[in-house]
Amino acid sequence: MFGMMAIIMTDPQLNTPMYFFLGNLSFIDLFYSSVIAPKAMVNFWSQSKSISFAGCVTQLFLFALFIVTEGFLLAAMAYDRFIAICNPLLYSVQMSARLCAQLVAGSYFCGCISSVVVTSMTFTLSFCASRAIDHFYCDYRPLQRISCSDLYIHKKVSFFLCSIIILPTIIVIIVSYMYIVSTVLKIRSTEGRKKAFSTCSSHLGVVSVLYGAIIFMYFIPDGYPELSKVASLCYTLVTPMLNPLIYSLRNRDVKEAVRKILKKKILLCNSILTVT
Repeated sequence: MFGMMAIIMTDPQLNTPMYFFLGNLSFIDLFYSSVIAPKAMVNFWSQSKSISFAGCVTQLFLFALFIVTEGFLLAAMAYDRFIAICNPLLYSVQMSARLCAQLVAGSYFCGCISSVVVTSMTFTLSFCASRAIDHFYCDYRPLQRISCSDLYIHKKVSFFLCSIIILPTIIVIIVSYMYIVSTVLKIRSTEGRKKAFSTCSSHLGVVSVLYGAIIFMYFIPDGYPELSKVASLCYTLVTPMLNPLIYSLRNRDVKEAVRKILKKKILLCNSILTVT
C-alpha cells in the first residue's frame, strides 16, 4: 500500500484522475486495516484479549469512516472509467482536478457522517449483560448482540443506512459498467476491446471482493457469528492486502513505473560501486 502510494506520487505519468483515485484508495486501505490489524494481533497472542471502552469507540468510528469512504470512492472510480471509455475526447475536461477533489472529499464526508451516526447510535445502547464481544474487532452487530436494549429502532436505522450507502454506490457501478460494456462491444478491433477491458478489470476485481464480503456478512443471520467473522476478515484484512497487488499486476502503467524506479536504483547502485 505504501509502495503503491509512493509510485503514484513519484511518477509524473501517473498524474491522472484514475491514479489520483487509486492513491486515495491505497491510503484508505492502509488506514482502515491499521485500525483493525494491530489490536487483533495483540489480542491473538495475549491472554487478556481486552479493549478499552475508548479504544472500542475509536475503532468502530474509524473503521466505519474508512469502509464507507471506500465504497463511495469505488463508485467514483467506476464513473471515471465510464467517462474515459465512453467519452474519451471529453475526459480531460469532464474529469477535471477540481471534480476529482470534490468526489474524493464527498466520499470522506459521506464516510464521516455515516460513522458519526453508527458510532453514536451503537454506544447509546445499554450493555448490562456480558461484555465479551464475540468478534476480533468492535463492530456494531457484535455489540448489538451483547446489548440488553430494545434493538428495533437501531436495526431499522442500520438497515436504512446500509441501503442509502450500499445501493447508490452499487447502482452507479452497475450503470457505469453497462455503458462501458456497450461501448467496448462496439469497438471493431480485438486489441482495442482488450485494452478497454483491461483498464476496468482491476477495479471490477476490487469491487467484487469488497461488496461480495460486505453483502454476505450483512445477510448472515445473527445466529451464525463464525460466518460473520470470516466475511469480516475478508474485507478488513484480506481485501486491503489484495488491492495493491490486483492494481499493480493488472496495470501496465504501474508495472512500467516500477521498472523505471528499479532501473534508477540499479544505476545508482552501480555508480556507487564504480566510484568506490
